[in-house]
Amino acid sequence: MDKTKLSESDICDKFIRPAMEQAGWHGFDQIYREFPLRAGRVSVRGNKAHRDLSTVLRADYALFYKANIPIAVVEAKDNNKPMGSGMAQAINYAELLGVPFCFASNGDGFVFRDATLADGVLEKNLTLDEFPSPQDLWDRYCAWKGWTPAVRQVAEFDYAPSKTPRYYQINAINRTVEAIAQGQNRAMLVMATGTGKTYTAFQIIWRLWKSGAKKRILFLADRNILIDQTMVNDFRPFKGAMAKLSPNAKGIETVNAQGQVTIEEVDLAVNKTTKLVDKSYEIYLSLYQAVTGTEEERNIYKQFSPDFFDLIVVDECHRGSANEDSAWREILTYFGNAAQVGLTATPKETQDTSNSDYFGEPIYTYSLKQGIEDGFLSPYKVVRVDLDKDTFGWRPTQGMTDKHGHLIEDRIYNATDMNRKLVLEQRDEVVAAKVTEYLKATDRYAKTIVFCEDIDHAARMRQALANANADICKDQPRYVVQITGDNAEGKGQLDNFIDPEKPYPVIATTSKLMSTGVDAQTCKLIVLDQNIKSMTLFKQIIGRGTRLREDLGKTWFTILDFKRATELFADPKFDGEPVQIYQPKGDEPVTPPDELTGTPGMGDPLTTGQPDPLADPFAAQAGGYTAPGAGSDVEPKKYVLGGMVTVAVARERVQYLSADGKLITESLRDYTRINLAKQYDSLDKFLQAWNDADRKAALVEELEKQGVLIEALAEEIGKDLDPFDLLLHVAYNQPPLTRRERANRVKKRNAFTQYGPVARKVIDALIDKYADEGIATIESNDVFKVQPFTQMGSASELVKCFGGRPQYLGALQTLERELYAAKP
Repeated sequence: MDKTKLSESDICDKFIRPAMEQAGWHGFDQIYREFPLRAGRVSVRGNKAHRDLSTVLRADYALFYKANIPIAVVEAKDNNKPMGSGMAQAINYAELLGVPFCFASNGDGFVFRDATLADGVLEKNLTLDEFPSPQDLWDRYCAWKGWTPAVRQVAEFDYAPSKTPRYYQINAINRTVEAIAQGQNRAMLVMATGTGKTYTAFQIIWRLWKSGAKKRILFLADRNILIDQTMVNDFRPFKGAMAKLSPNAKGIETVNAQGQVTIEEVDLAVNKTTKLVDKSYEIYLSLYQAVTGTEEERNIYKQFSPDFFDLIVVDECHRGSANEDSAWREILTYFGNAAQVGLTATPKETQDTSNSDYFGEPIYTYSLKQGIEDGFLSPYKVVRVDLDKDTFGWRPTQGMTDKHGHLIEDRIYNATDMNRKLVLEQRDEVVAAKVTEYLKATDRYAKTIVFCEDIDHAARMRQALANANADICKDQPRYVVQITGDNAEGKGQLDNFIDPEKPYPVIATTSKLMSTGVDAQTCKLIVLDQNIKSMTLFKQIIGRGTRLREDLGKTWFTILDFKRATELFADPKFDGEPVQIYQPKGDEPVTPPDELTGTPGMGDPLTTGQPDPLADPFAAQAGGYTAPGAGSDVEPKKYVLGGMVTVAVARERVQYLSADGKLITESLRDYTRINLAKQYDSLDKFLQAWNDADRKAALVEELEKQGVLIEALAEEIGKDLDPFDLLLHVAYNQPPLTRRERANRVKKRNAFTQYGPVARKVIDALIDKYADEGIATIESNDVFKVQPFTQMGSASELVKCFGGRPQYLGALQTLERELYAAKP
């Protein structure tokens, strides 16, 4: 057999896999072919998104021990390449999976890289018969880890049968199980919103519980919806051994396969009448609020002995449990002998609050940037809208009073004051109009969250948005709702808002209540009309849009920013490791960074002593106009001005994530020119590449992968321009022609007289199709499957009128040369 004539796939099937099976590796539980690592980055282009298949990563083989711990990767190449030519790829994949063993092969043998240095050699060559056995690699792996037999017994325990975890979930699960098995009692996982923290927690609990390492487990969260979602989704396999610690729960609303709403009964551990806890369960889920309170009888957790639980998992641990003196921390302290695992997307590090001080440094971190890069999270684009009164400020005239008769303090009011100290009612109308304008231009029913300054502002925005969308709201009053801590009716709509099957509500106005823990999977628009200086809060808010649901048409989201809050994206700390600046009680305090504490005087809870919305979402939120009685000297909380002060848009711009994960800050034209110059440093080189390309659409796709935003350019400059003209005009300052103008030029030349009448009719139709839809359409293999070609005959018949497919392709190339010919 001549190996050099075999494909890479044949090399795998005929030589590599047989060698592994001969060594004792077997089945789908140990040998994973084409193991997925990265799904491929999703890029936003205009109002569309596509997955860049060039960024997809799959290991040719991933080798697992007992189906849950990856220990090696194998990269294959065809036999025309050297045996070790795939080693660089294998090392990259091994780093992602956190494994020490790599193999590269071309079918002649293997290059084996052993980072454990068990034999004192990093790399060596092996014959096909010398591939190491599973036990050999596992023994090396365990020695490298320093595991005792007791640790191995826990670490080797299988996952719960379910979907295959992603590579970062495998890392998070295995590292946590390993740490707990080795006796570590505090651990923190930092995983971006939408990356499956709850599923990761489920697998950690399952393996520790089933292996016998931990027998009684408590899962804590601070939102009822987090508990309910967890019980009916990821934690469902625990049913029968799992109960909810809630004296008032009635059931969990779910949607079945037919889209019908049902109430699923749940096992409750607390008797509603006696408030006594049933201690026969092994896994308990609870709200902090459900088991604690200022009155002793509400402290249900004290019905358990301090040693009852041996594992506690804390969801969203950046919230109340991060505060040393909070009532919620009392639970963790009470069960202080239990192993405790904290889960968060945003570790909280301030002068007074520290996750890392309590849980320790993160045992594993998977960031938003990495999630977008890997293609597991939605990318975003930013629409920055600067309003004139925010940007340039506003000063009242002498003696000016607000609509309630209060004398307005004479000073300049700017963006910081809006909706905190000064309410301009027309500003609400302008913001509502811009939000509505965007939705009308994209998707009128895209789930939208509008983050307002406070409850009062959220109420006004609900009204302004209802008026701006009166055509829908007159029949569908729940199109726009206010969901804030004080609004029982609005909170009752939260489940409907996050349910992809429920069309209403579409727009939710909120302050802090929806900033965290709300699994809004199909949220496509986040509106920022709130002063945000806390990096923790900003990350949480952005996290509401990062979930990727391609099956539901959610592949990206937009941030409509009225407050310049998205400038925080440029802060290195946005996607960096948390820095501990916490000072224990009694120590000399240090000044926290501005981005964590907020600007003094802006009402940030970390500097003013107001209730921390991230610690207690139901705390009183700042705001709400309270008009003092007649003749009162009490200064109003806010000055309110109606139509006497006009507000207008001063500037608007769109920003996109670039190929390196940063928001484009230059103008779109400058950004295009710079990126195109990286590929073609002169007009002649670009023209040569364009003319030489067999398929112009393929060249356009390649340019888009390199960061040239064709669709965004078309929206800004002209949708009826060909990509060729867009790039000529923007990058090389050439006057553009529309597609229709190029098509008419070709028709006037009468360049296809050598073809018969049917072929000329096809060419005329192709020219018209180009004018209407562009070059990609006429280059498509399916172009003859649409009108008007279907009326002319079948695809094969139309090709035959040119003499065959080669002749048709030649005619198409001639047409393209004519389309892009220089002006006569």
